[in-house]
Amino acid sequence: MKKTNVMRLLDSKKIIYDYYEYKVDKDHVDGVSVAKDIGRDVEDVYKTLVAEGNSKEHYVFVIPVAEELDLKKAAGAVGEKSVHMIKVADINKLTGYIRGGCSPIGMKKDFKTVIDDTAVNRETIIVSAGKVGFQVEVNPNDFKEFIDVDFKNITV
Repeated sequence: MKKTNVMRLLDSKKIIYDYYEYKVDKDHVDGVSVAKDIGRDVEDVYKTLVAEGNSKEHYVFVIPVAEELDLKKAAGAVGEKSVHMIKVADINKLTGYIRGGCSPIGMKKDFKTVIDDTAVNRETIIVSAGKVGFQVEVNPNDFKEFIDVDFKNITV
């Protein structure tokens, strides 16, 4: 098994997780395609989005892959007047990850993170393992071991 940095971080905290590998298709890096590729429902798979607030602070939002981030709700969740998505070109410089492989665990810096409240009642959610082609399935509460996280309604 090839381990990503996210998997090594989970191992270091003795957090139980499952992992999935999928074939990388440059034309289908969206989360809905990933869910299909790993044989899971889209409700099980979450995507990681990075935004910037008026304060110039950066925030991470984790939502189901088939959903859309509500920027007003997201701003309210982090105490900002408004937030906007960062440019794709800035993802690596800011997080250490690339588009399609951005995980809320193991970013270069700890950012305030909000996970959509749909995750609260789920035993597990699936997120990127920090590299395109790899996903990890973890209990949503285990994110608290790594990041400052809240659970709030942030989708449209």
